[in-house]
Amino acid sequence: MQAKTSKRLSLTLGLLLCATPIAQAQDAAKAPPVPKPVHGAIHDVNAVPPMVADLEKRTFQWFWDSANPQNGLIPDHYPGESFASIASVGFGLTAYGVGVERGWITREQAVDRTLATLRFFKDAPQGPAEEGQTGYHGFYYHFLDMKTGARFANWVEVSSVDTTLLLGGVLFAQSYYDRDDAKEKEIRDLADTIYRRVDWTWLQERPPLISMGWTPGGKAIPHDWEGYNEGMLVYLLALGSPTHPVGDDAWAGWTKTYDKTWGEFHGQTFLNFAPLFGHQYSHTWVDFRGIRDAWNSKHGLDYFENSRRATYSQQAYGEANPGGWKGYGKNIWGLTASNGPGGFVVKQGDKELTFHGYTARGAGLDYVSDDGTIVPTAAGGSIAFAPEIVIPALEEMKKKYGQYIYTKYGFVDAFNPSFETRADLRTGRLIPGFGWADNVHLGIDQGPIVLMIENYRSNFVWNVMKKNPYLRKGLERAGFAGGWLDNGTAADLW
Repeated sequence: MQAKTSKRLSLTLGLLLCATPIAQAQDAAKAPPVPKPVHGAIHDVNAVPPMVADLEKRTFQWFWDSANPQNGLIPDHYPGESFASIASVGFGLTAYGVGVERGWITREQAVDRTLATLRFFKDAPQGPAEEGQTGYHGFYYHFLDMKTGARFANWVEVSSVDTTLLLGGVLFAQSYYDRDDAKEKEIRDLADTIYRRVDWTWLQERPPLISMGWTPGGKAIPHDWEGYNEGMLVYLLALGSPTHPVGDDAWAGWTKTYDKTWGEFHGQTFLNFAPLFGHQYSHTWVDFRGIRDAWNSKHGLDYFENSRRATYSQQAYGEANPGGWKGYGKNIWGLTASNGPGGFVVKQGDKELTFHGYTARGAGLDYVSDDGTIVPTAAGGSIAFAPEIVIPALEEMKKKYGQYIYTKYGFVDAFNPSFETRADLRTGRLIPGFGWADNVHLGIDQGPIVLMIENYRSNFVWNVMKKNPYLRKGLERAGFAGGWLDNGTAADLW
């Protein structure tokens, strides 16, 4: 069932928020001004309002400040104590390139941070033992200790999708750092080693599909990636592998279940997946505009258009507000996986309301999970798809609630104006007259904001990834054609 979304979420449900709650987030007015980009470093094809440029800079700064500079690991959530998230690292490696192009850090700073990260992942121990390892068969554990880099706890799985999101950043680094000097060559070589080592076929317990992961105790997770969700990039990178590729039938296996969720929801006909992160993650690195696989051709749209429709559908759902939650409207909307007030069932007036902690919130044909928690990355990560509705949403959220939800690192992970109950919260704070607001930011929600704002402004990440021969090979083996795939060949990186 699609509602099981990636069992990776259920494996860690309720465990993501083990950190001690932190102090109140800093007022937005205290944050430093946004530096001007280096002249000529990057060309904007789309202008953005000052607020969106400010959001991109602050969100980038989260990755730069939160990382451990010794090993490059980036926390799952920050500020506060946290384990590292390998997916956060993938987004961060990519964000560093944005920081260089925007003039927020130097290229040398980005090179040194990227080298520390890739050296760690290349040399970190892999094996079947319960403890002391970072991964197995080239894959990595979902969560790692921020200092040692070892598996954080015995409940943490080797994750195929989180490894894939890490590899998105690794391959970005391989294609971005293209200068003829020793450090940038080492980046390219390390990236190549890390990617080639992943044994995709090892997780094919039920070919042609790929399992969601593995644990030493439970072995392969009995759930596979089948579409449509955030697993698209898993198959593209597995198909592109020069060392351990999956078979030609893998993409057909992935798309086989698409028709279960193809249909109309809140005014849009599209391939549904309830949380918007499933419509964003793969698109962070892959420009799907104008390229189509066999399923796209049959249904008359590409995946970019599908994500645009998903974004419009969520706006319409928010405006309709079938749950009657506070704050929802034309410019206040957005459901995706995020933190929440916690596991509470409370009486408010004549209603009994259920509020969740971390869960895959969403609204679609596959399921609806909505407890009044609004997640800014749901809109922010979709800016490239539908800027005409996303930019007003971001501006309105900041204008209306900024004093509670906008910090030196941009939007907090989530907020809920409907939550009014005094309780011991695992994360966030109750604000009288407003509701609940988180006090941390999650790497997997920060990533789509900064990278998709940049893709909208300049196509930067997309253009870098178009040079990567492994991604191109994966797309072509999946049957994609047209658009930029028909225009030349991948750059020779070496």
